[in-house]
Amino acid sequence: MRAATLLSLFLTGAALLAADKGPTSTGSVDWPQWRGPQRSGISKEKGLLKSWPKAGPKLLWTNDKLGMGYSAPAVVGKTLYVLGTDGDKESLFALGDKDGKRLWKAEIGAAWENDRGDGPRCTPSVAGEHVYALGSQGTLICALTKSGKVVWQTNLKKDLGGSVPNWGYAGSPLVDGDKVIVTPGGERGTLAALDRKTGKPLWRSTGWKDSADYASVVISTAHKKRQYVQMATDSVAGIDAANGKLLWRYERRQHFTVPTPIVSGNNVYVTSGYSIGSTLLELTTVDKVKEVYSSRVMQNHHGGVVLLDKHLYGYCDNNGWTCQKLDDGKVAWKSNKLGKGSIAYADGHFYCFAEEDGTIALIEASTAGWKEKGRFTIPAQSKLERPSLSPSNVWTHPVVANGRLYLRDQECLFCYDVKAAKP
Repeated sequence: MRAATLLSLFLTGAALLAADKGPTSTGSVDWPQWRGPQRSGISKEKGLLKSWPKAGPKLLWTNDKLGMGYSAPAVVGKTLYVLGTDGDKESLFALGDKDGKRLWKAEIGAAWENDRGDGPRCTPSVAGEHVYALGSQGTLICALTKSGKVVWQTNLKKDLGGSVPNWGYAGSPLVDGDKVIVTPGGERGTLAALDRKTGKPLWRSTGWKDSADYASVVISTAHKKRQYVQMATDSVAGIDAANGKLLWRYERRQHFTVPTPIVSGNNVYVTSGYSIGSTLLELTTVDKVKEVYSSRVMQNHHGGVVLLDKHLYGYCDNNGWTCQKLDDGKVAWKSNKLGKGSIAYADGHFYCFAEEDGTIALIEASTAGWKEKGRFTIPAQSKLERPSLSPSNVWTHPVVANGRLYLRDQECLFCYDVKAAKP
C-alpha cells in the first residue's frame, strides 16, 4: 500500500511538472507561441476546409482596437494573447476567441515609433499559467494568463546590456522548461537565459557576442544535445541549453535577418533577403559544423519558410513563391501567382498571406507546383497612418488554431472559420 501511494505521488508530481514545462496547449491544435507549437509554422490540426468559396471562409468576428504593431496572436484554449498599442503604451492583450473582445490588458512600456511602422513586433509565448511578452524597446514581462497581472519584468537593454536593433526587438521569447530564452545581443552575450518564474538571469552566451538582429531562437537536439540555434548580425550559432556555452558558430553576415532558423535532425537551414539567400549547415558533431550548400534560390525577407517532407516553401525575393529541395538547395517549382508575403501550414495546405493588399491564398502542399484552392482579401486594411518607407506592410504572419484562421493588419484582427463541416 505504501509503495502504491508513493508511486501515485510520484506520477502526480511528474504530471504536474510536465504540464508546466514550456509553451503548452490545452490541445494539439493550439498555437502557443511564435510560428506555432514547434516554431516551424506548422499546425498539426486536421479537419480543415480543403477549398474556399469565392468570398472566402466565414468571417466570425473582427477586433479593430489593437493599435499599431505586427505581433501575431498566440492561441491557447479559448484565449488569444497578442501585442499592440493602446494610446502611447505598448500592451499585451488577452482576447476571447468567441467574439474577439478584450478580456484584460497588461502595459509593457512606451510605444515604439519607427520609419518601418510603430508598435511591438513579437508574438507572446504561453506556458502554463504564465504568458511572456517582449516589447519593441526590450521590456520583457511575465503575466498571469487569467488576469494579466504582471509577475515580473526586466529590460533587455537596461538590465541585460543589450542594444535595441534599428527597427526594434523582434525576436519572440522562447520558453524551454524552467527558462525563458531571449536575444539581447552585445558584449555580455548574444543570448540570455532567465528563470521563467522570477526573471533572474541564469546564464549568458559569453562566447558569442553578436548584436541582436530580428530572428527568433529555436531548439535543436542534434546528436542528442539540447541547444539553442539563433541568427544574429554576423553569424549563426548553437548554444548549450544547460549553461550558455558556445558549441559552434558559422560566420554569415546577414542584412537585417528576420526568418526563423529551421532545424531538421543534424541540419540547420537559414535564409535571408537582400540577395543573401539560403544556407544549409550540417552539425557533424555536437560542436562542429560544415556548410552543405549556399544558394540564392530562397532569398526570404521576413515572411518565413516552412519545411515539409524535405522541401522548403516560402517567398523568394527574386523567384516569387518557391519550393526548394532541402537536400541540394535546387528549385522544385516557383510561381508569381501571388505577391510577396508570409506563410503557415495546416492539414495539407499552405496559407500564403500577401503583404501588399492582404490577399490570402490556400495552396495545396505539393512538390509538383502551385495548386490553388481559393483566395480572398481581408475586408478592410488599417486606417492608421502607414510609414512613408513601408506603405505596404501587412506583415503579420497568419495563424491557424482550433479551426480558426487569424489575419492581422495593425489594429485590425480578423477571425475566420476554416473548420470543415462534419460529414
